[in-house]
Amino acid sequence: MTGIDVSQFEIRPHPSPRSESERAAILANPGFGRDFTDHMVTIRYTEGKGWHSAEVVPYGPLSLSPATAVLHYAQEIFEGMKAYHRADGRIGLFRAEENAARFQRSADRMAMPLLPEETFLASLRVLLEVDRAWVPEGEDTSLYLRPFMFASEEFLGVRPAHEFLFSVIASPAGAYFKSGPQPVSLWVSHEYTRAAPGGTGAAKCGGNYATSLRPQAEAIENGCEQVVFLDAVHRKYVDELGGMNIFFVFDADKTIVTPPLGTILAGITRDAVFTLARDAGYQVHERPYSIDEWRADARSGKLTEAFACGTAAVVTPIGAVRDVHGEFSASDGQAGPLTMQIRQTLLDIQHGKIPDPYGWTTVLD
Repeated sequence: MTGIDVSQFEIRPHPSPRSESERAAILANPGFGRDFTDHMVTIRYTEGKGWHSAEVVPYGPLSLSPATAVLHYAQEIFEGMKAYHRADGRIGLFRAEENAARFQRSADRMAMPLLPEETFLASLRVLLEVDRAWVPEGEDTSLYLRPFMFASEEFLGVRPAHEFLFSVIASPAGAYFKSGPQPVSLWVSHEYTRAAPGGTGAAKCGGNYATSLRPQAEAIENGCEQVVFLDAVHRKYVDELGGMNIFFVFDADKTIVTPPLGTILAGITRDAVFTLARDAGYQVHERPYSIDEWRADARSGKLTEAFACGTAAVVTPIGAVRDVHGEFSASDGQAGPLTMQIRQTLLDIQHGKIPDPYGWTTVLD
């Protein structure tokens, strides 16, 4: 595959971008996924021609035929990542190469063309060069980047499409949870599952998130902020949250347990947690962990902390856990020290406040 570099993008500036005062008002209270920058990236793929027409264009609506394949057969993938204002005034990305590699894995699972990793990374760089002023400052703020690709061919028929559109949009982001890094409450879904072996659980495709919306609504109906799924085969092993991976901490023997890969997303923050936890003296084990174990370990005090992680929320402590059988929590529902240590270390590395010994950050000049 031949990649597209930054110099090959045609840049078409927005004719009427937001004023400096409008942008400042948005950045003062960015929320999450609410406002978008002035520009976006688009690159097209045509079978037999490959990737072409790389552009930075004004942010705006896409024109689609009612017969566009993605609207009927859901051939679509995306990524979620952030650009950070660093302590030295420069802009940084966190593990962008890992997002590029996962984007390819998702594309392969969904029978889509592989976007070269260098093209993926170039698309981020060129958009950040144009919309650099949109990166907010502050520890809990960032510019959320959403690369996505979908089948853009106009046809009806169950087969992989021959035409695709790749795009990147960006949105100033504050804390994912309005309450900040406070323990979140979870509802255990016994009726619904997220993904089964052989399915698309490991791909970052929209369908996985669509299936979580009804159980997420159920969680809210039961006074919880997030839903956690059990495995689709035995209906007893913890899988992951609607959009985050999960970890269980046992201080007595300095171990951490997390569900194994296969039906869950290989989270990039999840992988970083492995490294930081081991550096903190913990052994991390990937193994099935049942809801019954979770309940028993929390009530006995053996389980000392539980937390979730993902790009949007970073690291979030878990408080009360509820289901049809009742409620329980670890550490009296409070944020645990290891949880907050890992969270702070991640934030400090992302914002360039401490050295990055792992080579996770890419700094843009």
